[in-house]
Amino acid sequence: MTSGEPAEGPQAYVRVRGPVRERYALITGASSGLGAAFADRLARSGYSLVLVARDRDRLSAVAERVTGRYGTRCEVLPADLASAADRRAVVERLGRGVDFLVNAAGFGVSGSFWSVESAALDAQLAVNVTSTQEFTRAAVAHMLENGGGTVVNLSSITGLVPGRGSTYAASKAWVLYFSQGLSHALRGTNTRVMVLAPGFVRTEFHARAGIDVRTVGDGWWMDPHDVVDQCLVDLRRGKTFSMPGIRNKAFIAAVSRLPRALAQRVNRMLGNAGARA
Repeated sequence: MTSGEPAEGPQAYVRVRGPVRERYALITGASSGLGAAFADRLARSGYSLVLVARDRDRLSAVAERVTGRYGTRCEVLPADLASAADRRAVVERLGRGVDFLVNAAGFGVSGSFWSVESAALDAQLAVNVTSTQEFTRAAVAHMLENGGGTVVNLSSITGLVPGRGSTYAASKAWVLYFSQGLSHALRGTNTRVMVLAPGFVRTEFHARAGIDVRTVGDGWWMDPHDVVDQCLVDLRRGKTFSMPGIRNKAFIAAVSRLPRALAQRVNRMLGNAGARA
């Protein structure tokens, strides 16, 4: 499957009785990267979209692109997820109902943990963890009472094998275990939660975080659309955890079998590829 071949959408996961109604997907981090790729694929699958990110102009550009391509209805909701007031606006929109939620917003902080400004670490925690918790709670509560739905939360392989980025890795480990626990709690209901744990993806993430990835070989990188396509395939197969990329799967499987001391050495080697708190 290539980035030019959209995956079939996950239509089966929203069950509607009676006349067909409009289905909505709310996507955070939708202005670029994986969030924008989810917007493209879910619009292709027939969802109307609510696009959330800080940059109104870039959100509008994504909305215009998917509307022109698929005739999709789009709402643009600019929000800084580090702001409690802006998060409340997103929670309010979720309270009016969506069928599919993608928590794709997130960022890393460059520099050593002890030297980074506390405000930057607090913002990272708010975007990566607090918004995921608040938005998932609002969406799931409505889904359970209104025909069900799907939530995809974005973690990372660093949540399984942390390198130097201690706070970022910890935030992604939180997303992983939160999502898996909630998925278990929702078994037997009409609502599903999946966690997506990609490796290196060709997005703006590393440049924005000031992370040097020049030592990472081309074979490790994936296109955002390919990551999303595999996630949606895994979703249709009933999986609750998606890790696109054969190399990523093999790497995590190998490291998980190493003695703890050796695994920690691998983690330190990973940390040398860049500096983040």
